[in-house]
Amino acid sequence: MLKAPFKPIQAGLGCLGAAIGVGIVGMKGAEAVGRNPDAATQILVQSIIGMALAEAVAFYALFL
Repeated sequence: MLKAPFKPIQAGLGCLGAAIGVGIVGMKGAEAVGRNPDAATQILVQSIIGMALAEAVAFYALFL
């Protein structure tokens, strides 16, 4: 009964959390490349995986 009014709030907070997570992963990835430019390829792969996992939270919030 009360589920419908709170669905947009749940989706908004879930997407906000995902956006913050992706931002932190990107920030730390750029920081790591700045400290060790030779490992840029490995850092990029790990950053993409981390961003994908953070974005999964947004999909759970939107569709559940």
